[in-house]
Amino acid sequence: MWENALLLVFFSLLLVLSGVILVRNLTKIAEFLRMTEFVIGFIVMAVATSIPELFVGISGALQKKTGLVLGTIIGSNIVDLTLIAGISIVLVKGFNIESEKTKVDSLYMVVLAALPIVLTLFGGALVWYDGLILIFAFFLYAFRLFRQRKVFRKELKEPLSHNEVIGAVFLFLFALVVLFISSHFLVHYANILAFELNVAPILIGLIVIAIGTSLPELVFQTRAVLSGHTEIALGDIIGAVVVNSTLVLGITALIFPITSDFVLFLTSGVFMIIVAFIFATFVESGNRLYLKEGLALIMLYVFFIIIEFYIKIVVNGGIR
Repeated sequence: MWENALLLVFFSLLLVLSGVILVRNLTKIAEFLRMTEFVIGFIVMAVATSIPELFVGISGALQKKTGLVLGTIIGSNIVDLTLIAGISIVLVKGFNIESEKTKVDSLYMVVLAALPIVLTLFGGALVWYDGLILIFAFFLYAFRLFRQRKVFRKELKEPLSHNEVIGAVFLFLFALVVLFISSHFLVHYANILAFELNVAPILIGLIVIAIGTSLPELVFQTRAVLSGHTEIALGDIIGAVVVNSTLVLGITALIFPITSDFVLFLTSGVFMIIVAFIFATFVESGNRLYLKEGLALIMLYVFFIIIEFYIKIVVNGGIR
């Protein structure tokens, strides 16, 4: 068991490292091309920081271990909306919300985050046609964002040479390859460890893998808020949750139906929707996110961990 646990940790770290390299170099490429904050935050980085989840999803579907995938996506969304958002707010002791569009997008995020949960409750699983619905929802959201792109006109410029950009492109492609390899073995050893520990794979995904796949978001978030680009930070959080809930789960469901432990799915799914609603309320209620709200989001994640471990103990009939 310890050997499998160490291998899980190794491939988790490899996934995190490759994800960080990917995000960092894609940011350089986007800045060199003088893309706007809208394009970088809401589209480029939202998709880029969700690539680890996507690769875990594809690997899990190919190995027919989709309970782990569902746990990873729900857990990643909860981590993004609580721990990562909270740390970002605390780092700068609160920051202003510059655009009214961001407030509206946070409400759309709640609906799209709830969509796969609703589809699973009605059908008992996410199958191929649910996958098509989720992918269609993603493109509808992306189209809506594209239509409002003129609201975010601010450009980011980075004095990079052409050689530095070429190097960034190669590192980006290298990180993609490492991501694919590490995600395959991560899913493999996570399921073995779940069997040995007698826990549902969704629990491993909810806590262990979710944190690992969300670390690239943390790196990008801290860099954005510390450099004063809070609109990008908010855009990445909202966009990453939408991408995870629609595109990632949709592609996974097209490959293989997504099922999991019902009790853990229901509790974690409902908690995710509640957290998304609380986050959207914080964003929508005023023109600033305050330090106390950041601390509250971090405490919500601690509360989530306690609940999941309590449910695990109850389901298994006690501590073993």
